[in-house]
Amino acid sequence: MRLITFIRSGSSHPEIGARLPNPDGDQILPFADVAKKLGTLDFPGDMKSFLRAGNVVMDQAKSWVAASGDHSSLLIDAKNISYLPPITDAEKFLCVGKNYRTHLEELKRTNLIKEIPQEPTSFIKLNSCLSGHEAKVVRPKGITRLDYEPELVFVIGKRALGAKKSEAMDYVAGVTILNDLTCRDLQLREVASGSRFWTGKNIPGFGPLGPEIVTIDEIPDVYDLWMTCSVNGQERMRVNTVDQIWKISDILEHFSRFIPIEAGDMFSTGAPGGVAVGKENAEDLYLKPGDVVECSIDGITTLRTTIIE
Repeated sequence: MRLITFIRSGSSHPEIGARLPNPDGDQILPFADVAKKLGTLDFPGDMKSFLRAGNVVMDQAKSWVAASGDHSSLLIDAKNISYLPPITDAEKFLCVGKNYRTHLEELKRTNLIKEIPQEPTSFIKLNSCLSGHEAKVVRPKGITRLDYEPELVFVIGKRALGAKKSEAMDYVAGVTILNDLTCRDLQLREVASGSRFWTGKNIPGFGPLGPEIVTIDEIPDVYDLWMTCSVNGQERMRVNTVDQIWKISDILEHFSRFIPIEAGDMFSTGAPGGVAVGKENAEDLYLKPGDVVECSIDGITTLRTTIIE
């Protein structure tokens, strides 16, 4: 199932539903309308509440998607919605850094790392920086070294405290994509000062997320996925998730030792190698106004962002 948060054209009210891929044009099944039609009371109206409601509600939504033909009058053409980040109000969005071997080498070469991590490390992505699929993201005046980072995100489906590696996947509801847009100049200054990545990664719009949560039952192997990134149709990187150093089992066990991880919390698992800053012609590759960036889990889903002045 492809879970989305969206706003209908002409509305300002966020809703949740499912994207139904279709060669003739994607359609959206709005859960609120199905619940009303079927007389289902108190169906969750936002993604965090939906995930917290557990398997009963998840299975109910899957049954609606499976029977979408019975609800054809409720379907919305995807052209008539605006995508929001699938989860707009996560309590915790932790981004694991230095987690691909190829990217680790890039960071060493460019002085963007001062230490080699011995355990999973992270910084926080603020909700205020998130943007949805097809968003237009402003490159603020004075920022010229704007880089792309396509990242696999694990969405947690139930509370985890003291989770063990062997049971980590039991807590995962699905996956999505983060384009962890980064100002390399600000990041370099933060590293030099000994601070974590805050300013250079949390500018408004610098967290394109989505387009959807792909439920985990649709992913045969989370560590055999190709993360790709293209700019204006030209592929810039293609790296398999098998290259990750810390797997979700390591990450969840580490961070849930003392901190409760709640349904709707997210872990982004780091940038693959191949970002602009790691290449000799980096100045030519940094994102500029007019660039269209597509970050994909190859063959599964694509997040598209346009950079504007």
